[in-house]
Amino acid sequence: MLEELKKRVYEANMLLPKYGLVTFTWGNVSEIDEERKIFAIKPSGVEYEKLTPDDMVLVDLDGKVVEGNLRPSSDTPTHVELYKAFTSVHGIVHTHSPYATSWAQSGRSIPCYGTTHADYIYGEVPCIRCLMDKEIAKDYEKNTGLLIVSEFERLCLEPEAVPAVLCKNHGPFTWGKDAHDAVHNAVVLEQVARMAYMAEQINPRIQPAPQALLDKHYTRKHGANAYYGQK
Repeated sequence: MLEELKKRVYEANMLLPKYGLVTFTWGNVSEIDEERKIFAIKPSGVEYEKLTPDDMVLVDLDGKVVEGNLRPSSDTPTHVELYKAFTSVHGIVHTHSPYATSWAQSGRSIPCYGTTHADYIYGEVPCIRCLMDKEIAKDYEKNTGLLIVSEFERLCLEPEAVPAVLCKNHGPFTWGKDAHDAVHNAVVLEQVARMAYMAEQINPRIQPAPQALLDKHYTRKHGANAYYGQK
């Protein structure tokens, strides 16, 4: 079932070590088949060198495994909640990439200091609160997804415009139109996290980029009037 989906998700997962986003098995990628409401995701704790496309696990939006002999990623319930709430999202990535995770562990959102950030993410990358004890004790991964969704609603953020989030004391999640796009956004997030860290070291009094510059660079690449790249 859905062999092409499993192949795409396998290939996207293999990009995480290629781009230096994971150490050992610290990450996962999924992609959903919108028509069937089934997504493929990396199996839990399996080393990347040992993965094959057939190892990808198929899961429905109730979190039930519909195909696969291995246990799906422990973060599967988070992916479920994001897919259910963010209907434009068809691929999700979670990593513990060092710079983005450092911002998350520090409990800080990543300000938009320049045009590299603005090209891909409209405004700061939010760092949401840590889960409360009761949220951690029961349904931890599900509650992580529910918290991301509720915070995006509270902050009036569109997941298409801000395709990334930092979970305090945990790490980043990114998403996109498919698995490869979500990985692309994970790479972008790690780079802007690194550049923001370095910029603050150079100038501790740095201020976010002007709104007009943010608007210009984001709309060059996104929306009806985008003109970056080829038609």
